[in-house]
Amino acid sequence: MLATTACSTANSVEATSETSSTGSSASSSTATETTTSSDQSGTGSAAEVQALAEAFADTLDDEQRAQLYQDYSFDNASNWSNFPQQLLQNGMGGMGAPGEQDASAGSSSESSSTSSSSSSSGRVGLDLGSLNEEQRSALEELMKAAMGSEDNEGYDEVMSILAADDYLAEQNASSTEYGSDNYYIAFLGEPTDSGTWELQFGGHHLAVSNTYTDGELVSATPSFRGTEPTGEFTYDGETYDPLTQETHAFTALLDSLTDEQRAEAEIDQSNLLLGPGSDWQFPEEAEGIKVSELTDEQKQLVLDAIATYVDDLPEEQAAEYMQRYEAELDDTYISFSGNSDFASVGDYVRIDGPSVWIELAMQNGVATSTPHIHSVWRDSETDYAGLTAEEETDTSQS
Repeated sequence: MLATTACSTANSVEATSETSSTGSSASSSTATETTTSSDQSGTGSAAEVQALAEAFADTLDDEQRAQLYQDYSFDNASNWSNFPQQLLQNGMGGMGAPGEQDASAGSSSESSSTSSSSSSSGRVGLDLGSLNEEQRSALEELMKAAMGSEDNEGYDEVMSILAADDYLAEQNASSTEYGSDNYYIAFLGEPTDSGTWELQFGGHHLAVSNTYTDGELVSATPSFRGTEPTGEFTYDGETYDPLTQETHAFTALLDSLTDEQRAEAEIDQSNLLLGPGSDWQFPEEAEGIKVSELTDEQKQLVLDAIATYVDDLPEEQAAEYMQRYEAELDDTYISFSGNSDFASVGDYVRIDGPSVWIELAMQNGVATSTPHIHSVWRDSETDYAGLTAEEETDTSQS
């Protein structure tokens, strides 16, 4: 992972990793227990993120900067996936189009399908495995500023997902697919306060895509979160439990429904509809039960579930999203399939509003024997800051 303090289930206990900086006699490998340079999170303002992005870039050599800086284009922005980098480089795409995943059959990979929108060469940017201690520390400060600071949300959640991949690497020593060294950071465009650029960070089960225009955050979606293993696991002496807040919030919401409400909310869906490669394909007709039919207590549970995604952002930026989603709440729909405990393959839940779109689905275990989580947050107004392949084509032809 990064040189980081990540929140474990022991509540803000310092995490360590096999991919942290070298130089500690306390580890039998290259891992080192590194204290964060600052226990105080920043404001998360676009100006702070820009300054820290520039500071990180200043630690790199010319070759690394050439990898870090990429064109701001729809091809690059949409080049994210739930797959490990190695599978992408071997020709596997993202989750593919709706219905292409088979939730009932095991697979040696995350999906038997490919996505034409994913690059055969994998993610763009700079891999964490190429960074030294100083560079990792600078990247850590950048990511902490760009993300929320609540326990088990934002930066904490991202570091827990990286820890999960390090756990998979440890449990599958013969495979080189897993591990936090295989995550990538890219700047799509030049960090600036007078134009548009995207901070892109991702790898297996993770996509962070914060887009800034004229010194303001204008988009934090698509945002993908997943984890294998699901539930508590211990890595390098620390216990983690990523995405538990999300599943617990959805369980509380679904368990609050009456039998009549559940019947109205239930649909036939077991995989993410709008995963990687399914950009701007929001359904024209919503499914499930309309939130306006719910009690005030149930409406709050819907907002609580949405907040577990939006709180991955710094407080002020999260509040702006939540204000919009709350204003649209009565016209939002919830739907589900399977069970509410999210313990079985095919358990699924969706929140579909005038702009908010959130899905969580339980998938087959790939590196473990138990089901694992895939989840995505999208926004039909601000995904990719409105950038589309068609808009890009029109611009290039004008």
